[in-house]
Amino acid sequence: MLPLSLLNTAQGHPMLVELKNGETFNGHLVNCDNWMNLTLREVIQTSPEGDRFWRLPECYIRGNTIKYLRVPDEIMEMVKEDTLRQRPGPSSGNRGRGSRGGNTGRGGSRAGSSSGRGGGSGGGGGRGKSKNR
Repeated sequence: MLPLSLLNTAQGHPMLVELKNGETFNGHLVNCDNWMNLTLREVIQTSPEGDRFWRLPECYIRGNTIKYLRVPDEIMEMVKEDTLRQRPGPSSGNRGRGSRGGNTGRGGSRAGSSSGRGGGSGGGGGRGKSKNR
């Protein structure tokens, strides 16, 4: 599962973000970008020691400072369902391959037949191996 698809699905849901310096942020995800920069609303920030708390209406967290994210289990299930829906069906994955297998194409089943070619002793017609390849 890709992290950005997880974050896009988690928008509007609560999450916990711990930074590399030990601070934690609990809030609702508003937005994320390709660098995993996050915007949270209704945030409770906790100091690295866990002894001080701040309530913030909104905060921006730079992606390269994030140590880990905790999202609700329901978000994980939603992402799994979305990825299953977006996968192509089993028949569309083999398009264009049917004519390349078996005895068709170059040097196929007709390459060695001698019928209608002047009664040769087989192996004469078609596109067989040549020295000038």
